Amino acid sequence: MSVSPGMSVSQMSMAAIQWVGFRTIVIREYSRIVRIWLQTLMPPAVTTTLYFIIFGSLVGRRIGPMQGIDYIAYIAPGLIMMSVITNSYGNVVSSFFGAKFGKHIEELLVSPLPNWVIALGYVCGGLIRGAMVGLVVTAVALVFTYMHSHHLQVHNLGVVIAAMLLTSAVFSLGGLINAVFAKNFDQVNWIPSFVLTPLTYFGGVFYSVDLLPVWAQKLSLVNPILHMVNAFRYGFLGVSDVSLASAFAIMAACVAALFIWAIILLNRGAGTRD
Repeated sequence: MSVSPGMSVSQMSMAAIQWVGFRTIVIREYSRIVRIWLQTLMPPAVTTTLYFIIFGSLVGRRIGPMQGIDYIAYIAPGLIMMSVITNSYGNVVSSFFGAKFGKHIEELLVSPLPNWVIALGYVCGGLIRGAMVGLVVTAVALVFTYMHSHHLQVHNLGVVIAAMLLTSAVFSLGGLINAVFAKNFDQVNWIPSFVLTPLTYFGGVFYSVDLLPVWAQKLSLVNPILHMVNAFRYGFLGVSDVSLASAFAIMAACVAALFIWAIILLNRGAGTRD
């Protein structure tokens, strides 16, 4: 490896160490996801199948089109995003807390890796699981929409990928922060049960906010998941209840704020050196 101008050998060595450490964390997270694929990839596929059968096939016939789009196709992007959110969050919170519980987090803390590299490694693990689950659930969605003669087409692939990655990053960072604070397994489940689930169900996954009263529409706009789901839905169907620019601005701001918060917590040793 050649040394670039302005970079010392010691800086080069540190960069190499950081890259090896980051790659090791990511490979370990990927191996964990694949090794227990019956727990990581299959449950979202089964859950989404049930949602499509109950809401798409049975309830959807009574509801009819939503914003001029068949109901089963309308809810498909939301169901995909819901799986990405829960699995990105769950992957990081369980992995990092498992490292704390198993007492091998100390190996990372005493290593020459800066905390931002450690955080980035775990977040990438969440991104990988979010993407893999997203692909599995998308395959399920394609099957059900095809069975109902409503092909799920992509309106803007760039928007789909960007919305998925940003959303996955937001909730991967959220899972990391939850794992830092958690002192037992009960606290790991608090946020998904009492925060993520309500926000997701009120995030426009199954309906358009245009159906709500004016006061409820304004209240819904405070929910960041609404913006994430609608940005993702626009990528597939070309329709959205919110401004695409504001949706991406909110997602980018959440990623930046949560990443800074996570690094501050790790630098302080909160939850890891107690």
